[in-house]
This record gives sequence, structure tokens and C-alpha cells, in this order.
Amino acid sequence: MLKQISSRFFSGVAAGVLVSIGGCVYLAAESKTVGAVLFSVALLCICYKDYSLFTGKVGYLTKSRTKTDLSVLFLGLAGNFAGAVGSALLAYACGGKFYAAASALAEAKLAQSVPDSLARAFFCGILMYLAVSIFREKKTPLGVLFCIPVFILSGFEHSIADIFYLAAGFESVPGYAGKALFYILLILAGNAAGAAFISLFDKKEEKA
Repeated sequence: MLKQISSRFFSGVAAGVLVSIGGCVYLAAESKTVGAVLFSVALLCICYKDYSLFTGKVGYLTKSRTKTDLSVLFLGLAGNFAGAVGSALLAYACGGKFYAAASALAEAKLAQSVPDSLARAFFCGILMYLAVSIFREKKTPLGVLFCIPVFILSGFEHSIADIFYLAAGFESVPGYAGKALFYILLILAGNAAGAAFISLFDKKEEKA
């Protein structure tokens, strides 16, 4: 039992680290288009290695909600959080370039209204579910290679990437941590809603 818990958690950690690496290349790239395209490497590695990423798994709860499914999802999410925050701490060691870019991005995200954040997260959830489901069902990376740049360039919000950005751009000002936590909970909810929404169409197709 302990081995299963550990395996699911560290699978999430690996996914969180990979998403953070994608975040690093996006922050470092002079061209946001290039950064968005290269961010795809993170999800490609996650899919090929079958690591546990919340946004890639949450939509499948519409199909199966066993104790195992829930355990994999939420232990993976805990690992995603740990991997993203740990990577943000390591990013500090890479110099101020990452911090400056992440801080500006974090400030813009926290300035968004609740409806704006939820809508951006909802659309991202749709694209993430499609990217992963196309990879699984069609055995092709094309969904990942197109859906990831589209969600980034559209300004949609990905919860695990945002954990990295908010942690990497952390500011020691009153209320920052509370605002960041509330924002992440919003984005998690929006991602889950978007993924669940689009996955329902898969269920209807299967029944038909």
C-alpha cells in the first residue's frame, strides 16, 4: 500500500517538474511563440512516460471514479504541487532572469477577475483533455504539439504551470500567498470543469 502511494505521488512529482521545465523555457524564450511550442516537450515526455498530471487525468473521472482513480488523481496532484514548487525554488539558483519574468507573469495572473480566470482555465482544461486523449486513442503526438501552443498563446490558464509561475515569482508582500492559493484553486476548478465537459462527448460517442 505504501509503495503504491509513493509511486503515485512521485509520478506526480515528475510531471510537476516537467511542466516547470516547460515553464522555464517559456519564460526564457525571447519569442513567446517559440516558447509555447517548446513547452510541448513537457507534455510529450509526460505522455510517453505515463507520469501523473492532474490536467491530463481529471477529465477521465467522467468515465470511472473508483477509489484507485481518485487516489491516482489526488496523490498525483499533491506530487504535481511538490514538483512545481520545488522546481520554482531551484529556478532561483539559475539567476534573476527567471524571477523577473515569473514575477511579472504572476502579477498579471493575480490581477485577473474570477470569471476571467475561470474561463481561461475552462478552455485550457478542454485542450489538455483533447491533447492527452488524442495521444492515447490515436497513438499520435499531434494533439499535444498543437493543443499546448494554442492554450499558451491564447492566454489560457494551466493550474500546474501556474503553481510554478506563482512560486517562481513569489513576492514577500502581505497577502501574496493567500491570493496565490485562491487563484490556484480557481484554476484547478476551471481545468477540471473544462476537461469534464469535453470528455462527456466521448461518453456519448461510446454509448452511441
